[in-house]
Amino acid sequence: MFLTISTTGTPERPATDLGFLLHKHPDRAQVFSTSYGTAHVLYPEASAERCTAALLLEVDAVALVRRGKGKGRGGAPDAALAQYVNDRPYAASSLLAVALSSVFSSAMKGTCHARPELPEAVRPLRIEIPALPARGGPDLVRALFEPLGWTVTADAVPLDTQFPEWGDSRYVRLVLESETLTLARALRHLYVLLPVLDDAKHYWVASDEVDKLLRAGEGWLPDHPEHKLITSRYLSRRWSLTRQAMEALELVRLAEADDSEVEEIDNAVEAEGETEEKPTPLAVQRRDAIIGALRFAGAGRVLDLGCGQGQLVQALLKDPRFTEIVGVDVSVRALTIASRRLKLDRMGERQASRVTLFQGSLAYTDKRLKGYDAAVLSEVVEHLDLPRLPALEYAVFGSARPRTVLVTTPNVEYNVRWESLPAGHVRHGDHRFEWTRAEFRAWAEAVAERHGYGVEFVPVGPDDPEVGPPTQMAVFSVNAAATSTPNEKNEKNENAKEAKAA
Repeated sequence: MFLTISTTGTPERPATDLGFLLHKHPDRAQVFSTSYGTAHVLYPEASAERCTAALLLEVDAVALVRRGKGKGRGGAPDAALAQYVNDRPYAASSLLAVALSSVFSSAMKGTCHARPELPEAVRPLRIEIPALPARGGPDLVRALFEPLGWTVTADAVPLDTQFPEWGDSRYVRLVLESETLTLARALRHLYVLLPVLDDAKHYWVASDEVDKLLRAGEGWLPDHPEHKLITSRYLSRRWSLTRQAMEALELVRLAEADDSEVEEIDNAVEAEGETEEKPTPLAVQRRDAIIGALRFAGAGRVLDLGCGQGQLVQALLKDPRFTEIVGVDVSVRALTIASRRLKLDRMGERQASRVTLFQGSLAYTDKRLKGYDAAVLSEVVEHLDLPRLPALEYAVFGSARPRTVLVTTPNVEYNVRWESLPAGHVRHGDHRFEWTRAEFRAWAEAVAERHGYGVEFVPVGPDDPEVGPPTQMAVFSVNAAATSTPNEKNEKNENAKEAKAA
């Protein structure tokens, strides 16, 4: 990974002032250790007229893989494209951004004790990055950097110069030029926008990333026309963190417009004077209802089918009566996030023996799902196309056949109570359908009849007298007399007839 920063000067303002700003002497080549390799700082040229500082980051591919197997803070899904063979050692990414903030930390903060007048002075700057991943292409590169005062040259790198018909890769050769920026602000631009363009980070994004973004984006991010995209990508599209950052940026904009401090704007509610109780989120109410139903059913071994990021699995682990909890999801990314949420790599042996995560599709039967007390399908069925529901039905009720099955799904009638939801829209972009109470009841009763279950219906959330609850839950319990499904009985009868005829 390679990046150069160049500037020009005069005898009165020599270009070698860059060495003071970066706190790296032009006559020396310096080496710095990082978490994933070694950073080298050297000066290919250093004169009063022109000075260039180069940052070369050698990535240790073995360390990257060892620290990135889905455990701790190193398991970003794009951190290793194919274990040891990937683009991380060569293409600018969050690895380079972290190296910039570590090696040039004083320069990024705008401090220079030897020459305190230098950091605030604008100077001609030219930054070159030979290989930059750009998910969005050259147009997005320009959209991100040009509003910040850069003249941008972003040349797409072809997949293979010998075969131009293959088209361009997702990489660009980037050159940024400006005469109106300080070095500190330029470095902060890079620190934020390199991982944004790559659209991936090599470490787990936690709440402290919001503070990092706000610090590095001070003075330019709130008014950037693409601040929403920048915020979302920088925070790895984590919705809760993105919302937190967007609220903070809005406060900054309001304060600037009112020529006030942020603290003066954000004082509508006293820290200790809040008396109004916040409503319990629907997701929490749904988990509480599910756990209550599982306890009532006496379930000890539980399947969470479509476990997503592991919120229900995490809640079940807190109750020792659930002796075995299995999370199943078709998404490897979701399972990786669930593993981190549960801290499986740091969990004690006894606790770890209670939980298992594995990839699986509910469109197919799976022997691993048999023999459990209960299965939960929480907000799952509405993500399937209607023609695929019979396959899920047989995989769960016909093949796996747990004693209890809990199914929750949105009640579309309640959508009129969501002020922020446009009329006619479903609650999530991936929902293939949302049922009324009558439609859900008809489906659940038909499933129960076909597979030898009884079914009851439980409202989840406030039960509106006109439109019902926001979430509806069906509790299926296998009939005591139903030792096999109707289909299995027919199959046994046919086999018996064939044996008798033989």
